[in-house]
Amino acid sequence: MTTTRLEAFSDGVLAIIITIMVLKLSAPQGDSWNDLLPLAPVFASYVISFIYVGIYWNNHHHLMQLTENVCGEVLWANLHLLFWLSLVPFATEWMGNNGFTPLPTAVYGWILLMAALAWKLLQMRLLAHDEANPRLRKAVGRDWKGSITLVMYVAAIPLAFVNPWIAIALYVAVAALWFTPDPRIEREVFGE
Repeated sequence: MTTTRLEAFSDGVLAIIITIMVLKLSAPQGDSWNDLLPLAPVFASYVISFIYVGIYWNNHHHLMQLTENVCGEVLWANLHLLFWLSLVPFATEWMGNNGFTPLPTAVYGWILLMAALAWKLLQMRLLAHDEANPRLRKAVGRDWKGSITLVMYVAAIPLAFVNPWIAIALYVAVAALWFTPDPRIEREVFGE
């Protein structure tokens, strides 16, 4: 099967995830700048989560550009990724509503860790399914960013109980690392 249906379904799920997150934002009761201040943690958690979902959407799109077809294992690996990403709105709201307290911040990190592992699994399934695809193999190659990401998430989760702001800093650092599309994949997609 071609990747068209997988991409369309994934795009739809990611759009719904973002929609759910934005619908959880409530306007303040007042009309002054001071009325916005209590919403700062909620808005900050929304912004970082929006960026994360955007990063996955962007890299997923580029990865699928290198893939000619998929099989059932790839479809399930993709659903596994979407499952973890679908929990981002829950963790975003919990973390934001509680002002980045330890447990919600750690749970947020757990969900990010599971999504990162699901991304690695999706890449592995694609490589196993399409072994003869040199562009895909070259693009995925040695995934140093993926390895650093996992280490940072594993460190951030327990650090959330020491100081949640350290965990948040690590989450922001990972997002910054991935903000631009994976250059390995971009080189192969665009032939640079």
